[in-house]
Parts: sequence; C-alpha cells; structure tokens
Amino acid sequence: MTSRIGIDVGGTNTDAVVLDDGDRIVARAKRPTSPDVTEGLRQALTAVLDELGERAGEVRRVMLGTTHATNAILERRALGRVAAIRLGAPATTSIPPLTGWPADLRNAVAAGTALVRGGNFVDGRAIAPLDTDAIRRFLHGTPADAVAVTGVFSPAGDEQEKRVAEIVKEELGDTVTVSLSHEIGSLGLVERENATVLNAALYGVARDVTAALRQVLAERGLDVEPFFAQNDGTLMAVDYAARYPVLTIGSGPANSLRGAAFLSGVSDAIVADVGGTSTDLGVLVGGFPRESAAAVEIGGVTTNFRMPDILAIALGGGTVVGDGVGPRSVGYRITAEALAFGGRTPTMTDAAVAAGRGRVGTHPVAASEALARAVRIADEMVSDAVDRVALGKADRPLIAVGGGAFLLPARVPGASEVVRPGHADVANAVGAAIALASGRFDTIAPAGAGRSAAIERAKEEAAARAVAAGADPVKVEIVELAEVPLSYLPEPAVRVHVKAAGPLQQ
Repeated sequence: MTSRIGIDVGGTNTDAVVLDDGDRIVARAKRPTSPDVTEGLRQALTAVLDELGERAGEVRRVMLGTTHATNAILERRALGRVAAIRLGAPATTSIPPLTGWPADLRNAVAAGTALVRGGNFVDGRAIAPLDTDAIRRFLHGTPADAVAVTGVFSPAGDEQEKRVAEIVKEELGDTVTVSLSHEIGSLGLVERENATVLNAALYGVARDVTAALRQVLAERGLDVEPFFAQNDGTLMAVDYAARYPVLTIGSGPANSLRGAAFLSGVSDAIVADVGGTSTDLGVLVGGFPRESAAAVEIGGVTTNFRMPDILAIALGGGTVVGDGVGPRSVGYRITAEALAFGGRTPTMTDAAVAAGRGRVGTHPVAASEALARAVRIADEMVSDAVDRVALGKADRPLIAVGGGAFLLPARVPGASEVVRPGHADVANAVGAAIALASGRFDTIAPAGAGRSAAIERAKEEAAARAVAAGADPVKVEIVELAEVPLSYLPEPAVRVHVKAAGPLQQ
C-alpha cells in the first residue's frame, strides 16, 4: 500500500489530507495558518502523520498548494532584487520596464533596468542584433539576486533570451538565477515582462518554502518526493517550482475547484469555496478550472500567465458583521474572537449559527436582528456573484466547499442546486493530492506551409515541459490545443497554445 498527502495553505487554515492508492481519504487535519505560514504547515502535516501512526511509512509523495508567493508579493517582503533586461530597442522605448508598478513594490524588487537592442518580429525574425556588450556592462554595474530577461515576441523566437542567460552565467557565474519570459508568460510584452520579473523576485521565497517542507518531512524521517500545486490545478516537481515560483500563485483556488470535482463527482459546475476571509467562485469545465481570458493583476501588477477565472468576494467565516458585512475579517484568529468561541466580535460564522445553518464553536449564539440582517446581505452577495460567474447559464449546480461552506443557503438563485460533498471543508487539500503534472507552450506558427510541423513542435515542447514538471513521459497527453489567427501581418500566422498533462511518474 502507498499513500500521498495533499496540503493547502489558506489565509485562515492550513488543511492536510492523506489519500491511499484507491483515492480514499484515510486521514485529514485542519490547523490555523500561522503568521509565518510554515508553522501552520508543520502542524497540519504532523497531525495527519500522527493519525496514520505506523502507516506513515506508506507515504510516497507530498503535494503542497501554498500562499507563500502570493503573500510575499502582497506584503512586499522576502522578495529578491531583480535586474530586468528587455530586448527591444530601437522599438518599445516609449514604455520602459516596470512602468505602472506600485512604487513600494518597484522599490522592493528593482535592482536596475536596461532596454537594449534586440527582440523579434512576430514571425521570429530579429528586429536587431543582440547588443551583448550593453548587456555585459549592465550586469557588472547592477548587483542583483536574479536577472529577468524579456524579448519582444520571444515566444516566436527564444534564441536571444537563451543567449542572454549564457552571458549572465559567463559574467556572474551560477550565483544569480535567470528568469526567461518565453518560459513564463504568453504574448503581450509588458504583461509577460511583469510576470517574469515577479518570478525572478520569488526565487528566494521558493527556496525557503522548499527548505521548510523538506525540513518538516525530515523531522518525521520521511524520504518522500514533494510537489507544488500550480495555478491550473496541476502539479510541478520541486526543481521545476524553484524555477517558476510565480506559477504557484493561483494554486489555492485551482485546488479547491479540482477537489470539488473529485469529491462531488460533478465535472461541470460553479464552485464556491468559502474560507475564513473570502469566498472564491469559479467554474469547472470538464473537471478543470475555467481559465481567465483577461490579464491578471497581482499585487498591483498586470501579468498574462494563465490563471483560474476566479471571482473573490469579501465574505468568509471570519468576516466581521455589524452595520454591514465585511470587508474586515478576523482571519485565523476566529477561534479567539468570534462569539461562537467565546469572543466578542460578531462574525459571519456567528450569523450562520444563529440562523441554524451550522453548529460551530463552543458557545451558544443568540439570534439578533443584526445577525439576521447579515445573513440576508451575505445571501445577496453570493447570488450576485453566482450570476456574474455563470455568464447567463443557470443550469449548473453549485458545489459548496471550504470550511465556511455552511454559510451558504440551501438554494442559490442562478444555480440548479447546491451540492455539499463529504469532506468539503478540505476540498483544497484533496485537489492538491489528486492533481496531474502539466506543461504549457505558446508560440506563433505560419498559417500556410509549415503550420503542421510548427504545431507538432509545440506539442513536443508542451509534453517536454510536463515531463520536467514530473509527469510520466509514457502517459503524457495533449489536453488542450488552441489556434488563434493573427491579423494585419505580411504573412498569415496563427497563435498556438498547447497544454500537456499526465499522471506523476511512479
């Protein structure tokens, strides 16, 4: 027998579950998320291992969905200093690198920026020869923890970015890590550059959380293979996550959606994940999260890598109620501050308990008009959010998951029914435990001669990235292939996006 552990670090709670090789939940735990995140992770992992007892030796893998990267960006802490190089002159000079960044985030991250000659046209031809001398001068005058390289239309031709990586190694050695934009984002220069710089700034955070996870495992004498959840509901190996930590940012909502599909057996639905601070609503399509078609803003910075299409509302179990509902939440302090636990702060948990929707806490909660009004307001917030994510389709069920799922009413306008699966409060950790490994590739291909060969190369690259993330090379499949015609070009071309996925290698 073998088993695997899924862990999800949320804003209020850190959840852990153990699934055996028959996908049965054999242990589970929910612990408050600690201010440093790592201690809460340690407590949740220790709890499920203690529950397993002698069977702890059966654990072979640990899958972690973490908020470390998100918190680092939002709180502007533990971020590395990044030297940002753009290959684009004489074009692209009107908008310098890091334009539009919040001043405090830019000050925390930017070690210097350079815009040098180079880049490509949309068909992959070079705009100008790469100015290697300017790059070397910039590197020697700009101390940095990492280097972010972004070339114009690098998804159509990545040779120049790779050459810059070689120059960084030649000049600075292996002590400085390089983040290349064609590996991070898709088309869209500024948004791809932003994502690449954020990725480079997170290298130290990735090292710290990886070290913390391995330390906790070593403390228990477990020699297991750890994986990180990424923002499309799939997994990546630790070494892969160390190169692309920014891809962990949307892992929490993605895990919740995947876990909801697994626990309920419903593959096409709206999912409401009710936590302690917020409720995240998303849509399942074929068992996977519907992805956002728009650029995603992270910490005030616009990026363009793929993220789940999530609508977050300020409604959770710890949401403070009074004259209105939220947006302030007691968060992980709910067990000390909520009325249901003997505290003095009325929260949505108290309102739901008073309305008879759940039995939580250690103290009775008396009904009041203020709490009843909070329930009515919350129901309207949920109904409005469901209407917004449904995009006019009212025949989908709503799957209620998360520790605060009992806040939701028995019927929600806009949903055909409300489904409450077993173990719904740890759906996010379940989603991490059942995930596949995946890889993506975006490029531009000719629309005429050479199109088929270019698409096959794109498939091969996506499959190779899935294998690098930990997938079994024999079982990798192409699960998504999209072609979008590009207009106003001298030669007809299409944008090609490919996603490959497969089970983890045994």
